[in-house]
Order: sequence, then structure tokens, then C-alpha cells
Amino acid sequence: MSSEPTTHHRKTWSAAPVGFFEAEAAGLRWLAEPQDHGGTPVVEVHDVGPDHIDLTRLQSSRPTAEAAEALGRGLAVTHGAGAPAFGSPAAGWTGDAWIGRQPQTNDPTGSWGLFYAEQRVRPFVRRALDRGHLDAAGARVVDRACDRLSAGDFDDDRPPARIHGDLWSGNVLFTPDGAVLIDPAAHGGHGLTDLAMLALFGCPGLGRLEAAYAEAAGLADGWRDLIPLHQLHPLATHASSHGPAYAAPLVEAALAFS
Repeated sequence: MSSEPTTHHRKTWSAAPVGFFEAEAAGLRWLAEPQDHGGTPVVEVHDVGPDHIDLTRLQSSRPTAEAAEALGRGLAVTHGAGAPAFGSPAAGWTGDAWIGRQPQTNDPTGSWGLFYAEQRVRPFVRRALDRGHLDAAGARVVDRACDRLSAGDFDDDRPPARIHGDLWSGNVLFTPDGAVLIDPAAHGGHGLTDLAMLALFGCPGLGRLEAAYAEAAGLADGWRDLIPLHQLHPLATHASSHGPAYAAPLVEAALAFS
């Protein structure tokens, strides 16, 4: 990684797959569209190429409760801007997709549960199993939860949301002007998925953020009970890439829904 002087920050990867940085740029621009209507601020893209992306250099600042609340309200607006379908890619992008450097798919799907099970959880469970990071018994538990997801047992009446898709705390930068989003895996999904990743890996002011989001998004009672379901994807992703330490929490999260 390297950076340009003055106001730009350059991310580089000489071995980037075709479309890697273009997909990131499309996701950032798509997430930025609701900013003028109260959506969460998103880092600005200045240039993109096969092996790099140039972004506005951000100044970090101490997180505050007010910034966390604003992030919660802003996320509700960003999510509410919507997407054409569950699994739809960012506007202007039709190629491959990634979370971090791991490939995943963004194929538009009629229901959230079917998309989430088949494109977000099961592929990473198979990789974790193949790499010896998850045993067969654990994989069966997660598969049972995926069977229920695919059958629509956890679908609700909320339309596809415009989500960040990789919203751990490292992809939220607190600046003097508030929180700014970076490094998305943007797609049409369920808003709770972004909240679930923030909850899984921690975020400053999480309680204030969640309360502000729940009020602004009009979440139904009991939404917190579904957070572990929405953590299956990041847990499976990390079980695949980071090793067996994530297998136990993955299976534990799936047990309640299998």
C-alpha cells in the first residue's frame, strides 16, 4: 500500500483481479448517492485503475456519542435508498464481487433468505470445510440454518436495502465532521446485516448507533434476536480465511436458527 501526497490516498495491489478496484469505486459512488438526503458520508473516489484507487485523504478524530448517533441515522437513510433486488451489485457494475480479497457473487435474487444462504453463507462454509477450518458436524449445523433461510423462514416485508456489506469498525472512519464509510462490499441486502457486523467486531458508541438506527429505520420489536443470523456471513468469511478460531462462534450463531 502507498499514498499520494496532499489530499489523496492511493490504495494499490499489483496482483488485483480484473475489476477489483472498479467494483470498489462503483460501490462507494452508489453508497454516496443518498448523502444529500441525510445518508452516511462516504469517502470520495478521485481515480481508479486496474491496480489502484485514489480516495480523499481523511483526517481521523476521536469518536463521539453524537457521531455514533448520526451514523445510525445516516445508515438508515442510506439503506432506505434501496436496491433493485437482493444480491444486486452497485449501480454501474456488473462484474465480479469481493469482500476484502475473497471473491463472492452478487446475483440478483427474489428473496433475501435465498440470496443470503446461497451467496453469502454456504460458499464460505464450503471453503472453511475444504481448508480444514470447520468440521463436517459444524458445517451441517450451518447448512440447516441455510435451509431455513432459503425456504424464506426469516424473510420479512422490508425491501432490498443499499448496504455497505463489510461494515466492521475498521471501515468506519471517525473524522472531525463525523463518520465516513470506506472499503465496501456494496450490494442489495438487509439493513440488519450492516448492524450485525458492527456488533460482531465492535464500534464506538454502538448502543447509541443502534438506537438511532432502530428509530430512524422503524425496526420491529425483536430485531436484536436476529443479529446472530446476520453474523453468519462474516463469521463464515473469517472461518474460511482466518482459521478455526471462527468456527465455534459460527456454529453457535447458527444453532439458534437451525
